[in-house]
Amino acid sequence: MLHMTREEFFARLAPFAIRARREGSPMFPSVRLAQNLLETGGVIHPWNNLGGIKVGSGRVTPYWRGASVNRKTWEVYDGRKVNISADFRAYDTLYDYYKDQDILLQLPRYERVSTADSPEEQARMLQASGYATDPQYASKLISIIHQYNLKRFDNEAAAEGEAYPVQVMLQNKQAATGYLVEGQTWVPARHLGKLLGLRIGWNGKEVTVNGKPRTTRIFEGRGYVPVRELAEAAGADVAWEQETRTVRLSR
Repeated sequence: MLHMTREEFFARLAPFAIRARREGSPMFPSVRLAQNLLETGGVIHPWNNLGGIKVGSGRVTPYWRGASVNRKTWEVYDGRKVNISADFRAYDTLYDYYKDQDILLQLPRYERVSTADSPEEQARMLQASGYATDPQYASKLISIIHQYNLKRFDNEAAAEGEAYPVQVMLQNKQAATGYLVEGQTWVPARHLGKLLGLRIGWNGKEVTVNGKPRTTRIFEGRGYVPVRELAEAAGADVAWEQETRTVRLSR
């Protein structure tokens, strides 16, 4: 059993979460690490199960070979917290746990988790899909993500993707230059936000739009946010032109 500070905990696990993401995992590293802290209390046990995955059907996978441990836990049934014991999967390595969880998330019930386009939405979809019975599960994950600035690991996971310049048009006039990275367009928050009449700030970790933190990446020392998040805040429509690599915003 390995006891660590919170930062040591995240530093130990982040390389595995980032590697899995780069290999195609649908899980944002920020959500994954928040879940790991919530499920383990910040302790890495010898059985390497970081997300409370139970034995379930018992069918082995390329990353789980059938080993298990029986542990005390709790669930919420009909609004009541009930203490139980359950059989949990035991993994040879931390990486095996992450890859086995990705296999679990291929089940149809978790489709909304896999297609979530932000860490906050993914946390909510984990709860909505029944991953855990705790009615506060999503809010706890989101709180941990923000408290420990875990989105920095999402940025790191995406850092290897090549960035392509994108022209951003507002009401048919060139407004800014953004970047296309792995299918998502990022735009300069402060410059474009002001043109859209939004209040742009910085909380030390992320760009804020009208006081609300937004998914953030740093390009050339400036904060960028996904164009759709900025457009949503401004009530603007977004259109993408593939041939000219242009984003058009209109209201």
